[in-house]
Amino acid sequence: MIYPENFEIKIGFAQVREMLSELCLSPLGRQFVNRMQFLNRHDLVQRLLQQTNEFKQLLESDAEIPLSHYFDVNAYLDRAAIPGTFLDVIQFFEIKMSLRTIRDSQRFISGTEEGKFEALKALGADVTVERSLIAALDKVVDDAGTVRDDATPELQRLKRDLISQQAALRKTISSIIRHAKNEGWTPDDAEPTIRGGRLVIPVIAEHKRRVKGLIHDESNTGQTVYIEPESIFGLNNDIKDLENAYHRELIRILTGLTNTLRHHIPELRKAYQYLGLLDFIRAKAAFARRVEATMPTLHKFPHIAWKQAIHPLLYLSHRQLGKPTVPMDLELTRDQRILLISGPNAGGKSVSLKTVGLVQYMLQTGMLIPVADGSEAGIFHDIFIDIGDEQSIENDLSTYSSHLTNMKKFVTVADSKSLVLIDEFGTGTEPVLGGAIAEAVLQTLNNSKVYGVITTHYTNLKNFAEKTPGIVNGAMRYDHKNLAPLYQLEIGKPGSSFAIEIARKIGLPKAIVDKASSLVGKDKIRYDRLLEELETEKQELEKKLHEATKLEQKLKRNVKEYNDLKNFLEESKQDVMREAKGKAKLLLKDANQKIEATIQQIKQSQAEKEKTKEARRDLETFANEQVRKEEPRPAHKRITASGPLKEGDNVGLIGQDSVGKIVSIKGKTAEVMFGGLKTIVKVENLERVEAQVAKQKKAAVKAEEGYTRGMNITQRMADFGNTIDIRGEYAEDALNKVMNFTDEAIMLGIPEIKIIHGRGNGILRQVVRDYLYSVPEVASLGSEAEERGGDGATLAVLK
Repeated sequence: MIYPENFEIKIGFAQVREMLSELCLSPLGRQFVNRMQFLNRHDLVQRLLQQTNEFKQLLESDAEIPLSHYFDVNAYLDRAAIPGTFLDVIQFFEIKMSLRTIRDSQRFISGTEEGKFEALKALGADVTVERSLIAALDKVVDDAGTVRDDATPELQRLKRDLISQQAALRKTISSIIRHAKNEGWTPDDAEPTIRGGRLVIPVIAEHKRRVKGLIHDESNTGQTVYIEPESIFGLNNDIKDLENAYHRELIRILTGLTNTLRHHIPELRKAYQYLGLLDFIRAKAAFARRVEATMPTLHKFPHIAWKQAIHPLLYLSHRQLGKPTVPMDLELTRDQRILLISGPNAGGKSVSLKTVGLVQYMLQTGMLIPVADGSEAGIFHDIFIDIGDEQSIENDLSTYSSHLTNMKKFVTVADSKSLVLIDEFGTGTEPVLGGAIAEAVLQTLNNSKVYGVITTHYTNLKNFAEKTPGIVNGAMRYDHKNLAPLYQLEIGKPGSSFAIEIARKIGLPKAIVDKASSLVGKDKIRYDRLLEELETEKQELEKKLHEATKLEQKLKRNVKEYNDLKNFLEESKQDVMREAKGKAKLLLKDANQKIEATIQQIKQSQAEKEKTKEARRDLETFANEQVRKEEPRPAHKRITASGPLKEGDNVGLIGQDSVGKIVSIKGKTAEVMFGGLKTIVKVENLERVEAQVAKQKKAAVKAEEGYTRGMNITQRMADFGNTIDIRGEYAEDALNKVMNFTDEAIMLGIPEIKIIHGRGNGILRQVVRDYLYSVPEVASLGSEAEERGGDGATLAVLK
């Protein structure tokens, strides 16, 4: 039961319904929007929520969902159901295109991943659209909404003859009008036109006797007459006969097609109901995305455990204005069924109450609700609301009498499955009596195990809630220093109206404020002051908690920086070791070749003394050039008193050997590039180093040049093939081969390499290109020419 009758207007659901209608693509979906109603069956609500949630996931995935040709053809089906009638071409076009949309939608949803979108799949499980029917429609009507010329052989013949006769007619009429222009009988800009379905030419009235033919019409001024020349009577008659025959054949085709359609009307009605449901569900999903709604865990019993709930209409309004919307956490359980909200005026009490009513109503109409993930909700059988001015002149009821009428309804009908929402409980009459009646009503509702949210200013109700099981106080938080509402709901303590403080703040005369305070009494003032002190303490605790959270986040960032730097150093160490081993291997190979060559030379010279000495000298020279002692790592000179650090400076971490370059400085932190790793470091942990990096690099290059002279680089370049084939390899093995192949190509200065990975499912291509994109020495990537493999091979240009 929903009470009162204008419930949807009071809570704002009427606006939600209008928005859903606007989001629908057709009247089919809008019909379902208009039929939305409050449901109390758990299984039905669960299914509707699941459908909407699945469609929301489809929208968020940017899938190509069929969203065109949502035509409502029910009126056409009604007409087609009458024997002897036929539909026109446009109506058949709409039926054809919408049936295609239905089939495409079924195919799209049923083709999704196994085990997903089960509710949407079940929605169209019993819907069938015969292919033969779509084929029959497609044979007659094309995708532009016109009749196909080859719908039947007879229609094709008539169309061909008609075109032929029309061409002959145009040729003849062109000759006639050209002659008339030369003679001055027609205006220079005259063209043939149609009058009464016959082709005619415009003739100046004074020359109308010069053109033999039938006058069909004249201009408004009477200066021009429209004559059908005698010479084209026969052609016009032939064309008219052909048009009549064409029309008769078309009616015959449309009648036959209508008869075919008539046999499928029952299944078509079911199909169009499915199309309307898809439109309706899509609109609900689109609205859910607008208000960031989610699907809560749904229980069969009354229950509310919402996290970060917001009023959807308020959220949309605030978003347009660029304002934030303060969410609220709410919990109504079997042990805590009634929430009594108090606080100052304009503090958000009524908005909180309306949020509960609107969100719960949306849920039980099958809509996702604007709450955070992890929220829970339940099913209520009734929702009652008492909000706003219900003064009735017709029934001679005052505002308070109207409230009492509502209270009567609540206490006599509401039970343990009901949700009661009451705004400004007890107001409208003398405060003491109003408060007493409100307390009695509240006790009755609590005894009936009713769930509810109630707003009030009455202290006696706050005290009653404090000592009564099943009822809990709540407060709308308020900045008492600035006397500004925070719009935050806090459950567990009552709120103050801050009436005396607000009066003092706005400058009401001190005598009046003092008099009011004395009239209220010390107990009331002390009570409000206690609430004020509690609010102050809460704000201070929240401030300290916020500061502690910031410090914790800062610590986490520092730990991450340390770990990143440590990992970088470990990786750098491995790279150096790998490079050293490679160079040693090549050096050993060249040394062995040199020794073998020396031995061969000694053998060939048959141990001649001078030849042997010369060979030994060559071998010693090679050893001196190639086998170098490990040079000690050059130490970077530290500079600590040369002004503040700036972008581009070479810096090192204090107490460590790592050297990098500053990319940017923001406040007390700097972004530093250590090798290939960019990290954030405190400026106070950095010190400038002399720019010896370039010198060191130069020396290394020089040494490396000396080293490469000892290797047979020319021979290695000659032996190196710039193509590698990794087809059929596992991704990990293939990647290792590509890494070694690329490293060798870079070392030898090869300008371009080619990796053949094949097409397949694209995994090898993706792995190879991801790696090559990460190599700084790779200038560009591209696919091979189509005749040489296309995207089955990758070309990499090296710097």
